[in-house]
Amino acid sequence: MSAQGAARPAAPQRPAQPPVRRGPAGHGPMGMGMPGEKSQNFGASSRRFLGVLRPERGPILLVTLFAVASVFLAVIGPRLLGHATNIIFDGVVGRSLGTFVPAGTTRDQAIEALRAAGQDRVADMVSGMANVVPGQGIQFDALRDVLLVVALVYVGSFLFGWVQGRVTAGLVQRTVLRLRRDVEAKVNRLPLRYVDSQPRGELLSRVTNDIDNVAQTLQQTLSQLVTSVLTVIGVLIMMFSISWVLAVVALVTVPLSMVVAAAIAKRSRPQFVQQWASTGEVNAHIEEMFTGHTLVTVFGRQQESADTFRERNGRLYDASFKAQFISGTIQPALGFLANLNYVVVAVFGGLRVASGALTLGDVQAFIQYSRQFTQPITQIASMANLLQSGMASVERVFELLDAPEQDADPEPAEAPQHPVRGRVEFEHVRFSYSPDEPLITDLSLVAQPGQTIAIVGPTGAGKTTLVNLLMRFYEIDGGRITLDGVDTRAMTRDALRSEVGMVLQDTWLFGGTIEENIAYGVDGATHEQVVAAAEATHVDRFVRILPDGYATRIDDEGSNVSAGEKQLLTIARAFLADPAILVLDEATSSVDTRTEVLVQQAMSTLRAGRTSFVIAHRLSTIRDADVILVMEHGDIVEQGSHEELLAAGGAYARLYQSQFAAALAEDV
Repeated sequence: MSAQGAARPAAPQRPAQPPVRRGPAGHGPMGMGMPGEKSQNFGASSRRFLGVLRPERGPILLVTLFAVASVFLAVIGPRLLGHATNIIFDGVVGRSLGTFVPAGTTRDQAIEALRAAGQDRVADMVSGMANVVPGQGIQFDALRDVLLVVALVYVGSFLFGWVQGRVTAGLVQRTVLRLRRDVEAKVNRLPLRYVDSQPRGELLSRVTNDIDNVAQTLQQTLSQLVTSVLTVIGVLIMMFSISWVLAVVALVTVPLSMVVAAAIAKRSRPQFVQQWASTGEVNAHIEEMFTGHTLVTVFGRQQESADTFRERNGRLYDASFKAQFISGTIQPALGFLANLNYVVVAVFGGLRVASGALTLGDVQAFIQYSRQFTQPITQIASMANLLQSGMASVERVFELLDAPEQDADPEPAEAPQHPVRGRVEFEHVRFSYSPDEPLITDLSLVAQPGQTIAIVGPTGAGKTTLVNLLMRFYEIDGGRITLDGVDTRAMTRDALRSEVGMVLQDTWLFGGTIEENIAYGVDGATHEQVVAAAEATHVDRFVRILPDGYATRIDDEGSNVSAGEKQLLTIARAFLADPAILVLDEATSSVDTRTEVLVQQAMSTLRAGRTSFVIAHRLSTIRDADVILVMEHGDIVEQGSHEELLAAGGAYARLYQSQFAAALAEDV
């Protein structure tokens, strides 16, 4: 298909907006970021997103196993370091006892001697040290062995964690790859009605910014969340194995931490929803202003544009500031509670060591575990802002994926016999963009093979709508449209559109060479075919003088070629496709007078044997049309040849005379 894209209806015929989802104070359509806009249920969105992760069950299991191994080794490390501390402390105490009791005295004898000397507190402490030997210093061989094991344990924990991170990166990127693919496929299935009703910047924000945010959230939370949960479980086990009394004391602050984190997260969630909605609003404005930068400058609207941007950017700033500030208070709040917990554990632990109930190494390990315990809880709480932001983006992506799609192609589909003759018939067609505003009520016409059908009329008469219905960019409400006797709704859209070449007033070129742009509508087009199409449309004349000829690269805006040259390139693209039906929507509007004459001659040759629909405002360009349709308010009010319609003295004659009078006025 050589279509440049879907033509947009005139302003009075804009399609109806999709249903507006309003909150308590909502006043705008979905995605425009109005205050009070409600989001989908967090739990439902989370469960649905787990379904997106389902193909990665195997890698997620591997991540969990590696996380278990890494956390297990990391958790036993403090306990081993506690043994090393005990070896050092036992040696220091044992050497000091050697100055208090005779050589060869056992630990029990030393304890009795201490009590006899009134050193009950010291005796209690020594009674809790099972490996102290009076007169014996630090056992460096045993200390070396323990430290070597500790080093191996932490190296193993690092390696398992590294592999876990690598597997996580792979599964996250594959998930985002599938999500982007689903969104791309969804965009291709969206009806033009939906695309017309959405700001392009808003759609782009959902496809780019929101998916990027989902990827970032997954990458930063998936592995860390698993590790943090496992760390909490492992540390709890180790804490209770050391001292259930200290464990209970340490856990007193946990419920308070959870309440604080939940309260802050609840307040931050609406702000993240507003943040990403405002991001789409800002992107929409920037895209519109950059696309129409020339017109904004010509009409002196730079200040108004800047003011609008400043207002929307201000709303984005407010929402982002509130979201980040509120969620950012989670970590310092939990850090304060963690420090209180540390003080309590240190005090109770010191008392337990003094009483001989625990060794110094056990208390050291327990303090490390208490920090390890609060750290993952703090991490989980601090991940709340990422999760809130990520789920807000997930919901926006799901909203796009849930948008109503165009009707599926029929199965089995029908197709006209080949070669397609190009007979097009509209039979009592009815259509409206909005149910309460009918546009076409009962339209019938027949375009015989090889005929050129010109469609004229004032702006908003329904000229472009007629072509949109033929191309099935919009579906008709009643009647039917046939191609060689086959209902177009019984054909696949690809089969229908492959028989139509379309050139619009708004040109579209992509970043690539001139040859690639011309060959866009035909797979495997040869250089000779491209050159032949260019010669037929007078493109060759200006391409030859370019330094790189057909290999000249143009950007996606076509800024290095003139407006007329861009139009000629799109016409050449349609010529190369060799369609059975040709649609020209003001295709020569950007071409200078001399070039227009050449293009008209080429079009006359091209239209031979093809059914052509020509939408034109300049009536001088369609004098030789076989049939001229005059449309007003969605209805055909006149049809006939140029001479017949002039003789009738009706709407066409008035249009023609008004243009002729305008031309005379310009000459004067």
